[in-house]
Amino acid sequence: MRSGRRRSTVAALGVVAAVAAALLPTAPAGAREGGAAAPQVLPALREWQAGSGEFRFGAGSRIVLDDADARTTADARRLAGELREVTGRTPQVVTDRPSRPGDILLSQDAGRKADLKDEGYRLESGARLTVTGATSTGVYHGTRTVLQLLRADGTVPGGSATDVPEYRERGVGVCACYIHISLDWFERLMRDMASQKLNQLWIEAKVRSDVDPESAFWGYYTKDEVRQLVRTAERYHIELVPEINSPGHMDTYLEGHPELQLKDKDGTPSPPRLDITRPEAFAYYTSLVDEALDVWDTRSWHMGADEYMIGTAYPDFPQIQAYATEKFGAGATPDDAFVDFVNQVDDHVRADGRTLRVWNDGLLGRNHLVALDQDIAVEHWLGGGGVQKPSSLIAEGREVMNSSYSLYLVRGGYTMQTAKLYDSGWSPLSFEDETLATRPAHLTGAKITMWPDSAAAETENEVEAKAFMPLRFIAQATWGGPRPAPAYEEFEKLARSIGHAPGWADTDRAPLGSGTYQLVGAGRGGKMLAPAGQAAGDTVGFVAGRRAAWEAAVTADGYYTLRSAETGLCLDVERGKRYLGAPIEVGAELTQETCAADKRTQRWQLSADGGALTVVNAISQLQVTARAEDGVAVQTAPDGTRPTRVRALPAPLTNSAHLTTSGSSRP
Repeated sequence: MRSGRRRSTVAALGVVAAVAAALLPTAPAGAREGGAAAPQVLPALREWQAGSGEFRFGAGSRIVLDDADARTTADARRLAGELREVTGRTPQVVTDRPSRPGDILLSQDAGRKADLKDEGYRLESGARLTVTGATSTGVYHGTRTVLQLLRADGTVPGGSATDVPEYRERGVGVCACYIHISLDWFERLMRDMASQKLNQLWIEAKVRSDVDPESAFWGYYTKDEVRQLVRTAERYHIELVPEINSPGHMDTYLEGHPELQLKDKDGTPSPPRLDITRPEAFAYYTSLVDEALDVWDTRSWHMGADEYMIGTAYPDFPQIQAYATEKFGAGATPDDAFVDFVNQVDDHVRADGRTLRVWNDGLLGRNHLVALDQDIAVEHWLGGGGVQKPSSLIAEGREVMNSSYSLYLVRGGYTMQTAKLYDSGWSPLSFEDETLATRPAHLTGAKITMWPDSAAAETENEVEAKAFMPLRFIAQATWGGPRPAPAYEEFEKLARSIGHAPGWADTDRAPLGSGTYQLVGAGRGGKMLAPAGQAAGDTVGFVAGRRAAWEAAVTADGYYTLRSAETGLCLDVERGKRYLGAPIEVGAELTQETCAADKRTQRWQLSADGGALTVVNAISQLQVTARAEDGVAVQTAPDGTRPTRVRALPAPLTNSAHLTTSGSSRP
């Protein structure tokens, strides 16, 4: 998470860096070698050599596999379904057979590693459409291009391309910190990422802990949910990079551990800060890391390490200076203690065969007695304030990723200026306080990052919508090569015409039409959802012998508002603990409140569930459940309590007009 005060100091820097960036090569729209028109895809093909004739996908077309491993075989079967959505035809997938005109040939050739690398592919279009990769990932990226090529009329002009990414890390970051973001949302994100050949997803998220059950208040993901995210990422050839932030931003873990919180000179604890002077603090953090990595099972770990001290906060905690002096000598500073803690975590994860990543803002340019381990990768987001510049970090021989503030999408705050970045020719060489003249080998790539600083300011569907163009921009900037259009307006027009990945819209977001309904608990003798009184702030619950109607209206971002026809007030979550504005307390009572069109806690997700509906708050992602002892509606976690499923019946209630979640109920 990033502090609002820090953001205000760096907001302008991203634009300055973007304007200062060296322009990417720009070709006339659709032009490549010899002026030949290249197919328009995103990210654009690195090069295109025109040929004769064309490829035509037809009724007899097949997907033919040549030396494919199990992963490419599975990808080919999924490709057949995606082609059905794109072209209306479902090709047969065959192996060990000669290809024929009209076939799509997927070839895996490890001997092409020298020129195609791990992720590149060779595309050849003529009587057949051939995709060759040295690895299954290279072949998969080629099939993403095939889907875009065939989207219009099922034809591809004759020609060939060798398409290899310029940067090996092409990323997206999502802070599911303090809040829970739905698995459906993550699946759609990864599907769209794959369509753009983005290959890395950083997720800061809490795994529900058995090591420390006290930290398991809402916002967490169960271990089974994490395993589901891992399977999804593998399906889309995306590397996951998980994070539990430390030693700062740990309040969601340290709330139940005051003994591990750093205390200032007056003895006042700082809940977000882990006391790095205590060995048990390191043991606590690494126990969480080990438990999380057991289910994430990734090759790298991100420990955050950002904003532990902001400004000159170290003097408020003199014990850190004392600890540094005792451990490293008279010339030591609190920064040495901080870097030493990071290095200890690095040693811990390296012992398990993994690599470590950190944010850059805690790494100051002045001399230290303790140097940051060289194998630690740095994600550079913040400039100024004495922090090391990217060129300095790269000169040390360490890997650096461009995660600049100018690439941020913050709920209720700064949102990257995609059009300005595109038109200025932004590239991963442009950081917040420095633009590199040439591309160094240790610059790994760049990513956009989504933060929930004002979590109740936007729904996850709204974040999804505003991320559409940033995703495509970062994909183009990191894949490299000529820009697909000279100006942003044309770039966006192309991106919108290509649209989302096949299958992206599978989620049914509005199973119920707008109208007035009575919400009755599913099952025999179901009780009706009704307000307890007439005033704002009164609870809402499931009661017997009561008829109450709710006006359901579909919102622009794919949720519902539920307004009581009796009181004119809206279903809301106002009670209980909040983090970043999100009502995250399990068991918090639902109330009716004055309706406000821009209040996101009044938006509800209705999901079809066996002929009934489950009701989930759009911000908290907690489900509506009747409290056992009195029927009051409360929000509960899906892994702890079954939700109260409801049937929506037209008002006034009749014996025959049951509105189900299919057919005529759809808008």
